[in-house]
Amino acid sequence: MMRGRSLSVTSLSGLPLWDVQELPVEDLLLFEVAWEVTNKVGGIYTVIQTKAKTTADEWGENYCLIGPYFEHNMKTQVEECEPPSPAIKKAVEAMNLHGCQVHFGRWLIEGSPYVVLFDIGYSAWNLDRWKGDLWEACNIGIPYHDQEANDMLIFGSLTAWFLKEVTDHVDGKHVIAQFHEWQAGTGLILSRSRRLPVATIFTTHATLLGRYLCAANIDFYNHLDKFDIDKEAGERQIYHRYCMERASVHCAHVFTTVSEITAIEAEHMLKRKPDVVTPNGLNIKKFSAVHEFQNLHALYKSKIQDFVRGHFYGHLDFDLEKTLFLFIAGRYEFSNKGADIFLEALSRLNFLLRVHKNDVTVVVFFIMPAKTNNFNVETLKGQAVRKQLWDTANSVKEKFGKKLYDALLKGEIPDLNKILDRDDVTIMKRAIFSTQRQCLPPVTTHNMIDDSTDPILSTIRRIGLFNSRTDRVKVILHPEFLSSTSPLLPMDYEEFVRGCHLGVFPSYYEPWGYTPAECTVMGIPSVTTNLSGFGCFMQEHVTDPAAYGIYIVDRRFCSPDESCNQLTQFLYGFCKQSRRQRIIQRNRTERLSDLLDWKYLGRYYMHARHLTLSRAFPDKFHVESSPTQTQGFKFPRPSSVPPSPTSSQHSSPQASDVEDEDERYDEEEEAERDRLNIKSPFILGQVPHEKKKQHGEHKN
Repeated sequence: MMRGRSLSVTSLSGLPLWDVQELPVEDLLLFEVAWEVTNKVGGIYTVIQTKAKTTADEWGENYCLIGPYFEHNMKTQVEECEPPSPAIKKAVEAMNLHGCQVHFGRWLIEGSPYVVLFDIGYSAWNLDRWKGDLWEACNIGIPYHDQEANDMLIFGSLTAWFLKEVTDHVDGKHVIAQFHEWQAGTGLILSRSRRLPVATIFTTHATLLGRYLCAANIDFYNHLDKFDIDKEAGERQIYHRYCMERASVHCAHVFTTVSEITAIEAEHMLKRKPDVVTPNGLNIKKFSAVHEFQNLHALYKSKIQDFVRGHFYGHLDFDLEKTLFLFIAGRYEFSNKGADIFLEALSRLNFLLRVHKNDVTVVVFFIMPAKTNNFNVETLKGQAVRKQLWDTANSVKEKFGKKLYDALLKGEIPDLNKILDRDDVTIMKRAIFSTQRQCLPPVTTHNMIDDSTDPILSTIRRIGLFNSRTDRVKVILHPEFLSSTSPLLPMDYEEFVRGCHLGVFPSYYEPWGYTPAECTVMGIPSVTTNLSGFGCFMQEHVTDPAAYGIYIVDRRFCSPDESCNQLTQFLYGFCKQSRRQRIIQRNRTERLSDLLDWKYLGRYYMHARHLTLSRAFPDKFHVESSPTQTQGFKFPRPSSVPPSPTSSQHSSPQASDVEDEDERYDEEEEAERDRLNIKSPFILGQVPHEKKKQHGEHKN
């Protein structure tokens, strides 16, 4: 029977939905195993890093992360120390004594969790023996030329060895180990084949085969139940990796995934229905001043405007105060991330803005790292010209100010026609001549290595968005990660996001989607889809997502053209909003951030651990009342008219900065109502049963 405090989860009405016993963490050891512990590769790093504080606060010294050792990461991110647990200390000493290099310390992130790091290269001499162990355990062979899979086998073998040493010295405590993705899965397989007394959880953040199939532009969601899985994996030469992933799924006591859309995918790709869906969260930091995030938006928007001034010098015939900044960011997966449909929608948006003679200009940034030769000369020249003009304007301003000051001291009003002499006029004329350019502003900030075959540039050529004067939509491809040390756009990613007006992520394959979630917690509206975990989560928990700045494109049950038209209408409607409407919408978007806080979403992980212990040690642990699937919480629609671009909301004003409808908007009253509503936003539950014919009707 579980010991510990009772945790009662209640509904909005105050009635308990179920009672479970809080985990007796003092009698447990929790390990989380992932290749991205202290090692930033992708989204799993964000999951683990942001969740660490909540988990460490709950588990204290009984929580530890396991990952690979890389010297540069160890020097900059980890502080070495002695293990507080005698069992972990003995395990580390035993492995080091037998020819391994195991490092222990605190990961210097929020929460400062303990980490155990294995040096993969130092133990590579055991590779052949461990390949034999894996073959004996589950008949999976790994080709010698697959370096990544070989590294994962070494990592998994060291993990299983470590867990064996820990359980030998654990002194009555029970061990839970959660493994993230196939890279860590070998450790789970070997632990189970050796019958270690460990309660195991396997979490997939995206299926291997699903990512490959979607990247190949295959009608994925409409044919989930029709794929010959072994054949597809074999043709892509990932059959052994797929087997490692599938074996991990079936060996685990509890199988979890990050979203309902991925749960459906996993059931078909990996042949096991996930036991629990564990959505991804973030650490939410609230400002002491309620509107501080609005001030940051204005601050960083001015920095983006400076970049635009330089990039479009000589063609700056649009009003920057009426310019909206949109962006898409992430891995360069052209179709998976929705860059294809986004570009097509931008072409249609450009046509609408020109036909309706709208005075709004849209500048769109593609922040997607690709292979480059470095910055292109024209882009660097633009920033140099801008800085030169700024210096010229400052020098003339100082000279003008001194003459004005002297005249006012004498009690005179100066003749403004004479206050600037001939030299000043000459300097200004030379500055104006320096802004002339014979070419169009570039669509990319770097020299691309595969310029002729690059998917984004090829599509831009096809749709004709070349940043000409007549275009109301301007496109800038920035093919590297943002950095505050960049000579072009000296901003970190968070600063850049805060300075933009809208993030657009119309992904076709997105198991969760951290980019729109990050926009939400920073108060920036975003576009997502019903094929992303984040989009499905918001549809489930928010009655009218568009009213809160979350625009969800239907890419599951619509044709590609219909989805593109819907995205175009979202963008066009956003362009028609007034400045005041955008401010109201940003306030609402920021209030949704509590939905994504790990303090709430950590409950899903708590439930998964409950379930794992009850399955691994049924004679000692028991979940008294398992939660059942019930109607999910719905964040309400705002009482005031939302600035939503949907055609059904005719009362939303479109052009004026002063509107009658907004008179009814009481921000403090609405904010307080939202804060009360979010007190108990979640009803935990198992993965809902899949309904028939819900894979999707069309391929986008």
